[in-house]
Amino acid sequence: MPQITVDYSATADAAFDRAGFAKALHTAVVEIAAAKPEACKTLFRAADATAYSYDEDGGHIIVHITFGLLAGRTDETKAKLTEATLELLRDHLKPQGHVLHASAEVRDLDPSYRKYEG
Repeated sequence: MPQITVDYSATADAAFDRAGFAKALHTAVVEIAAAKPEACKTLFRAADATAYSYDEDGGHIIVHITFGLLAGRTDETKAKLTEATLELLRDHLKPQGHVLHASAEVRDLDPSYRKYEG
């Protein structure tokens, strides 16, 4: 915990500093949501095919970031984390000639959540 997933349009690859974003994001999660640094994990998933509205010219980059956190954070903490996340994304993704559509959300992990490290 936290489990962080970044889904994004593959067209963003050249403009996306994923390593810098992950490092800054992990720092924000520790500061805002009281996570432990060694618990922060981020999975980046590039999507080869994305669509925006009826536009077919490929001039859009879509990014959605999902946090899975253990229950107990306030709505204010969750909102602060998503707002900080979108700010950090703007710092680490510079979509030249594309329109960026970005969103983020925090979900409470189900009580059945378990993890394995081995």
